[in-house]
Amino acid sequence: MTTRRDFVKMSAAAGIGLNLASAAQAAPPAGRARAPMRILILGGTGFIGPYQVRYAVERGHNVTVFNRGKRQADLPAGVTHLQGDRTGQLDSLKTGTWDCVIDNSATNPDWVRMSAGLLRDRAKIYCYVSSASVYYPFLTTDIDESVKPRLEVIADDAASNFGVSKARSEVEAEKAFPGKATIVRPHYIVGPGDTTDRFPYLPQRVARGGEVLVPGRQSDRVELVDVRDLSEWMVRMMEDRVTGIFNVAGPRSTLSMGELIGGVRAAVSGPNPVSFTWIDDYDFLAKHGVTSMVPWALPRGNFVGFSSVRFDKALARGLTHRPLAETVRDTLAWWNSDAVPAERKAKASFALTPEKEAEVLAAWKARGGAS
Repeated sequence: MTTRRDFVKMSAAAGIGLNLASAAQAAPPAGRARAPMRILILGGTGFIGPYQVRYAVERGHNVTVFNRGKRQADLPAGVTHLQGDRTGQLDSLKTGTWDCVIDNSATNPDWVRMSAGLLRDRAKIYCYVSSASVYYPFLTTDIDESVKPRLEVIADDAASNFGVSKARSEVEAEKAFPGKATIVRPHYIVGPGDTTDRFPYLPQRVARGGEVLVPGRQSDRVELVDVRDLSEWMVRMMEDRVTGIFNVAGPRSTLSMGELIGGVRAAVSGPNPVSFTWIDDYDFLAKHGVTSMVPWALPRGNFVGFSSVRFDKALARGLTHRPLAETVRDTLAWWNSDAVPAERKAKASFALTPEKEAEVLAAWKARGGAS
């Protein structure tokens, strides 16, 4: 259970968590861009895409989205919709010219090869949204863009598949657009509209109250980026015609798990009393299958440097971060709204079910609750 000392620590951390952007440059208002652009977004209806589309339209750009048309999204009037499929149904992309292409939807290098190859002479910049997972396994800390991604999967390690697929996709983008490709490698993307149930777990669990299991040590580092900060920064990068490779994470200042939990507690405090039980024994956590609670991941083995990806280049190019409290509150409000179907809420793939949480807490207490 949370001791008085823990409460004092987390109360102080809450102040840090609520003001994570205090040392960062505030995000510029949407305003109007210096000159309108023709932007093609491959995707546009998932998690990142709608925010990019809305921000780009606010900035005065002409936006076209290409997708299968199976997912609805609240996009502004005037957006051009092209229908097709990344697996090869690209006829609607065979005509037209654009100032830049933002590729949000490719997880397969063949998809990038086909689309980038088709557009290479009809677009000025190709921006591919990759992932920090290209650095897996994270065997070192302070990982910057000079670290070469793996291009071959690791035998008997399925965790390497996603990163290798993204890394190979980067190669295809740069091959089709030599010197004119922008590669963005985001860490955990969080915020309202999340297409996964990963980050929503923590705000809704703290809001629900009761005894909350928190894995790891309060000093463990975590990284994340609000989907709105990422999306808006990418549009501004395209306006400035910036190319190259960029890691993207946040917040601007190092964030510990203790500060994160304190910030979440302060942001979503409600009528239900809440207490926190920290389980800081990594071996115990691994034994009981608790190795991740986004944005935390068990920091050992292949994840030693997972939460120390450097993003200085992106900061130098204008990446901004809104306060943690805003991200947390907006995520919880969205999760509790009708925007999230009741069926999804009922079957959410959370880090812990109530039953699993109770089971692990009981085992922790049974062994004395100490490392």
